[in-house]
Amino acid sequence: MQAAPVFLNRDATVEKVGRLSKEASGNGAQLVAFPEAFVPTYPDWVWRTTPWADGEWYARWVDQCVDVPGATTEALAQIASDSQLYLAIPVNERDGGTVYNTILYFGPDGAFIGKHRKLVATGGERLAWGMGDGSTLTTFDTPFGRVGGLICWENYMPLARVALYEKQVDILLAPTWDNSEVWPLSMRHIAKEGRCYVAGITSCLRGSDVPEGIPGRDEIYGGADDWMSRGNSIIVDPYGAVLAGPISGQEAILYADVDVATVRQSRHQFDVVGHYARPDVFRFEVR
Repeated sequence: MQAAPVFLNRDATVEKVGRLSKEASGNGAQLVAFPEAFVPTYPDWVWRTTPWADGEWYARWVDQCVDVPGATTEALAQIASDSQLYLAIPVNERDGGTVYNTILYFGPDGAFIGKHRKLVATGGERLAWGMGDGSTLTTFDTPFGRVGGLICWENYMPLARVALYEKQVDILLAPTWDNSEVWPLSMRHIAKEGRCYVAGITSCLRGSDVPEGIPGRDEIYGGADDWMSRGNSIIVDPYGAVLAGPISGQEAILYADVDVATVRQSRHQFDVVGHYARPDVFRFEVR
């Protein structure tokens, strides 16, 4: 899903998740994934303000963040159940006085499967998010393959990728805010390295999506043409071939078919944690 959240509005954003998920399910999707920090929005202003000068913005954002479990997770579980699909929905998870950049996973029966918290917040993001730990480097099985995810620049952390490769991930989800020209190339590299399908999922958000009336809105966001993220979502197969996208400058749903047999076949050539590993030379540990 390359989409824009309803800026700083948790419930309205969840309603949009429901509408888009229903549309995707109607077109045959069994797994739907949204961009980084989608509910209630990525805190883009941390890159545009000075440290701790964003008090009112931060307060509005925290008020709309997500408790896990809570009413919002119940609503998201219902969306997965109603649409009969696996839902990977990145949220800003509120836990005490800290907010985490988190992917939540739900099954087509509405069950909460698990979550992953971003290990390292990047640059200005550290003014908004805490850091996750190794306990949430998770994968889960589906009828069409094993699914896991890393958030944004976690995908540039080689050992974070290896942690998921060790878990035999078949479909790697990469929700992100990165809309640089390099990102799609990175997705292709990672797919060929891990011999897995990779979906890079990017927001599509601009200044006009920020509601009027928020103090400082016009100073921080100059108008409709002030892009926060133009998007560059892409889906890649285990050989690094592009199946869909990249697409920029518009909301869109990208679709692709996956076949776990293709994953197995590609690993006959190269298996980074199998016959191409050298455990006698290298040691890997997740704490």
